[in-house]
Amino acid sequence: MAENININIPMEKFRFVQENEKIKDRKFDDKPIGYFKDAWIRFRKNRASVVAAIIIIIIILYSILTPMFITTHDNSFMVTQYQRKPARVTALRDTIGILDGGVDRTVTEPELIRLAAMGIGAANYDGNQATAQDGYDDYHTPLISVSEPTVVLNAKKKEVNQYSVRVDTYLEVGFLYDYIPQSELQKILDFEEESGLKVLYPLVEDNNYNPDPTDANNWYKAKKVGNPVYINEKGKAKTLEYSLDMVLEDNYKRDENGNLKYYEYSAGGDINTAQFKIRVLYYNYYQYKYGFEPNYIMGTESQGYDMALRIAGGIQISLLIAIFVCVINFILGAAYGAVEGYYGGTLDLVLERISDILNGVPFIIVASLFKMHLSNQVGEIPSLLFAYVLTGWIGTAYRVRTQFYRFKNQEYVMAARTLGARDSRIIWKHIFPNTLGTIITSSALAIPSTIMSESMLSYLGIVNLSGVDGTSLGTLLADAESRWIQFPHLMLYPAIIISLLMICFNLFGNGLRDAFNPSLRGVED
Repeated sequence: MAENININIPMEKFRFVQENEKIKDRKFDDKPIGYFKDAWIRFRKNRASVVAAIIIIIIILYSILTPMFITTHDNSFMVTQYQRKPARVTALRDTIGILDGGVDRTVTEPELIRLAAMGIGAANYDGNQATAQDGYDDYHTPLISVSEPTVVLNAKKKEVNQYSVRVDTYLEVGFLYDYIPQSELQKILDFEEESGLKVLYPLVEDNNYNPDPTDANNWYKAKKVGNPVYINEKGKAKTLEYSLDMVLEDNYKRDENGNLKYYEYSAGGDINTAQFKIRVLYYNYYQYKYGFEPNYIMGTESQGYDMALRIAGGIQISLLIAIFVCVINFILGAAYGAVEGYYGGTLDLVLERISDILNGVPFIIVASLFKMHLSNQVGEIPSLLFAYVLTGWIGTAYRVRTQFYRFKNQEYVMAARTLGARDSRIIWKHIFPNTLGTIITSSALAIPSTIMSESMLSYLGIVNLSGVDGTSLGTLLADAESRWIQFPHLMLYPAIIISLLMICFNLFGNGLRDAFNPSLRGVED
């Protein structure tokens, strides 16, 4: 027998085979990786899904934070004089010239004179003659810019001047008539003294030189709207042409002493009931009534609500409906499909026929019936939720049933049954986790589907989720349908939000499907 030979080899003779390499094989990890941690590791490797999730989070944060940051007014704040206005932020308008509430137009000379007259009238509050240049320099002029005239032929083949202008649509409101009690009149006078803003402007005569007495912007002598005249030495009215040194002859009311009349008694008997007619520069009147200048970062919608707040409210309504529907359908569909797929046989046949009958009823009919017969009792949103829940779980149930038929005869299920596991444990512990990838994906994809169908129902007017405190994205699109060419922001913002929600939830659902697929556990890219 050979003798044992002990050989001492110095330690410095040894070296690691993978001395400069990082071992990535997960079987060498010290700590086991759980199911959800493994899903998260795989989900974050899908860049499209991660970006989609970030966009969804941004949209949700927008819907939550926007009402918090807009502190001057809430979602119910509405100003009818500022309907369908573009975005305007005073600080940016006055500093770098963006978000100025402006639109570009091509106008004729009478139209340009009418716009210029609003600025001239604001500068001419005391009856002193002001030129078009004075009006153009006044803060309250709606004219942001005016181009040099171009000569074109009108319908009568006559040469006329045409101008390209940019107009501040908020200042374009100009002057308005209002009727207020005597106590309110004193408050306006006090506000003028404290703020230095001129609110009350001279009343206008109702005579031959006022083509429309209901329009407070017709303060100058004219024969037609926008066509001012001047009275020559012979007392005849001559048409005035636009120029920067143009002076408009006012048509203000004056008393017997020649003093301008800024208000006049209208009706009522005492200080509490007496009504006075006034003429106001609405931009300053707005500040008197509400305490701030008009600032709308997304403009206003068709009724005069703040578009940014209405979109935030629409996102909240759409997401709350979609998430609630998906959670309920997830629970009902998972339970229904698990019972069908696990037990099969006659029970599966009966349950399938029930779901086929429900699935055969068009959703739009279900929503309409619930709207007609249930909304008056429980409200619009609950009736819509009932319509979704009635048939929305069928797709989830079908997918769960299919997965249970796939896995219920696998070896690990037979082993669990042989060891005496109860049906409930086999269903929820052994088989159901294998269906999570499919169910979570279908649930995530059901969110944009629900948002789209809810928007469609609102757009068609089948359901009405619009109110003082909020509205839906579909209603905003419906309101913009006939006006979006003139006011593109009415359609643009809600359409972008709906598109982003649809695309991002689809990408997000695809990422969840791959992340929760048990067959991919432990697989490295």
